[in-house]
Amino acid sequence: MTKPSAPKRHLPTSPFRAPVTPVPKQFAVGDQVTHDVYGLGRVIGIEEGIAAFVDFGSVRERILSPYTKMSKL
Repeated sequence: MTKPSAPKRHLPTSPFRAPVTPVPKQFAVGDQVTHDVYGLGRVIGIEEGIAAFVDFGSVRERILSPYTKMSKL
């Protein structure tokens, strides 16, 4: 069994920029959203930092954080 590797650290002398941690997306109940797979929807519930419940009209889905395929309109 292999151990998970630690994240690589950025060396101050590196000619490359330090990796940027993306800011987590924030949604609130009532926000209109679009999803790459499900289309347009409205947020109907939030599990803080974990998931958002979204009503897409024909289906209700629990979309997990970090919401890579979902954006606020």
